[in-house]
Amino acid sequence: MGFIGSGHIGGTLARLAVEAGHQVVLSNSRGPETLADTVAELGPRASAATSGEAAAAGDIVVVTVPVKAFPDLPAEALAWKPVIDTCNYGPGRDGHIAELDNESLTSSELLLRHNPDALVVKAFNNIFFKHLLSLARPAGATDRSYLPIAGDSAPAKAAVTEFIESIGFGVVDAGPLADSWRQATGTPVWGTPYGPYSNEKGRPADEDAIRTAVATATR
Repeated sequence: MGFIGSGHIGGTLARLAVEAGHQVVLSNSRGPETLADTVAELGPRASAATSGEAAAAGDIVVVTVPVKAFPDLPAEALAWKPVIDTCNYGPGRDGHIAELDNESLTSSELLLRHNPDALVVKAFNNIFFKHLLSLARPAGATDRSYLPIAGDSAPAKAAVTEFIESIGFGVVDAGPLADSWRQATGTPVWGTPYGPYSNEKGRPADEDAIRTAVATATR
């Protein structure tokens, strides 16, 4: 697993991935040396590298950066790989991007525009990082939570589903990238099913709850 961005979501995913037996290669915008403490905490399955090296190393690559950083991603290293887009657009942080403001593109489609050969799958953008950690459950658990994913490549979706299931969640297929707005900031599936931020342990959200939330999203 390669990680471009190692903040709250990236760091939490890396921890869950290591616990599930995956090798992880972390990167951030400040350089691999700044990740020494994180790598030491995660143990021998973790290492740090540049973003290009992390992308090249990963069978699946997690992109968890501000949307405004999409033009800086290593497009060549991301080509033909499943790329998990965890990102949410925020004009206050990212500046205004016309295609996102007028809804002619989703943020995942914008990522694909900058990285046209990547096999982009939207996932993990709708859950608070503390809930991501606390709600992970083993396969077969009656209180297992589900996460929506969206993408255009069936093989990439299958690979991402396998990864998500390995770290403790079920998956609801929410359609193609063009429909990934259904899990964007402010939609019914964004945050709410897993409980308020004030409850750091969160509450489980089953498959039916996530399917219903995705289906009721409006623009």
